[in-house]
Amino acid sequence: MKTLIQRAVKRAALFAAVALVVSASSASASDKILPYTIHQHQLDNGLNVVTVPFDAPGLAAFYIITRVGSRNEVEEGVTGFAHFFEHMMFRGTEKYSKEAYSAALKLTGAAANANTSLDRTVYHMTGNAAELELMFELESDRFMNLAYSEHDFKTEAGAVKGEYTKNFASPYSQLREKQYETAFTTHTYSHTTMGYFKDIVDMPNQYEYSMKFFDRYYRPEYNTVLVVGDVTPKQVNELAQKYFGSWERGSYVSEVPVEPEQDETRYTHLQNGSIPPYFSMSYKGPAFSDQAIDMPALDVLATMVFSDTSELYKKLVLEEQKVRFLGGGAYDTRDPGLFSIQASLVEKDDMAYVMDQVEQAITKVQSEGVDVDKLKRTKSNLKYGFAMRMDTPTAIAESLSHIIQLTGDPESINRLYELYDRVSVDDIKMVANKYFQPERLTIATITDDEKGALK
Repeated sequence: MKTLIQRAVKRAALFAAVALVVSASSASASDKILPYTIHQHQLDNGLNVVTVPFDAPGLAAFYIITRVGSRNEVEEGVTGFAHFFEHMMFRGTEKYSKEAYSAALKLTGAAANANTSLDRTVYHMTGNAAELELMFELESDRFMNLAYSEHDFKTEAGAVKGEYTKNFASPYSQLREKQYETAFTTHTYSHTTMGYFKDIVDMPNQYEYSMKFFDRYYRPEYNTVLVVGDVTPKQVNELAQKYFGSWERGSYVSEVPVEPEQDETRYTHLQNGSIPPYFSMSYKGPAFSDQAIDMPALDVLATMVFSDTSELYKKLVLEEQKVRFLGGGAYDTRDPGLFSIQASLVEKDDMAYVMDQVEQAITKVQSEGVDVDKLKRTKSNLKYGFAMRMDTPTAIAESLSHIIQLTGDPESINRLYELYDRVSVDDIKMVANKYFQPERLTIATITDDEKGALK
């Protein structure tokens, strides 16, 4: 299971650390976190085309970011279709069957893949830059001309059900599903990326709806083509026009319901004795923004208070040995999401004590803030981590695709860093007091008893 603290630290490193690389770049780029020029060009149909030339002879990362995830599944009974099309998009077209697509892809030296989250679906490959036109041809064909029979649809729907069954054999996945359904009563974040199981079971009966979903969202205005590597903006823009210029713009806009303010602590529990006792404390957090200091401040707080270098970790995990794992952090989302603190325990009888220690650590930050020198060191360490990874077209494309899913604008990565670098002790105290309140909290537990150790 990828923990929230791993995602939080990864994101914090993503947005902070390139300053080390920037210092070695030209003066014109010295004020930006990403020391490579981001070229943007929008086609008349609304498709955004992003090019980042990077010194990687013969290599190009080709990404298409579809800003559609489970967030957009607003209709009852048909959740899971954003993830479903992650699968279905590999079913082929009249021009390129599934087998022909795979054969042509081999010519690029790349392997295509995709993944889905709450807010987007990303399709990606990294291959021979000399075959960039073939990449454009293959991807534009399936985005514009995907074709599948009802039989193919039902076959893939069955595969999705099998994936759900496999993934949700994990108690952690089961609890996460219950956690989000408890924390969100109205917003579509209440269901996970895979959707509700009852909807997945019924999915084979939704062939007509699947075509409606594709027609709504697989349109140029929902998509960004991102190319990083041994390419030029002129080359990429011309290919985008050639292969995507005739793609017709759509008109559908999903109206995502707004989650009402939470006014009390909520609880959910999973009875399972096959794993060690576990809990998560999830507070309603902010939406991603490249204008507000809140998320960068929460990222730094997560590293300082809940990572494996924190005092709380040292006490609970290393010294007292009551906790097997401790972590915490927020996951970037387009709408307000969750900041979750997680702990895996040795004994369930220690659950109330460990939660109290977490609350004491939060209270200390709310009243005293954090050490100034430690704050500086934390931000510096995060910078080094990111700088060491920004050395391939794929790494840069991954970073920018994450930002594009949230705002649609890759330049947000630079605007965010301007905020990130200004995070102060007062900012840390502010977000701790603003978000870590009991009425914003959802507690999720796993123990071997029926009601859980906290109720």
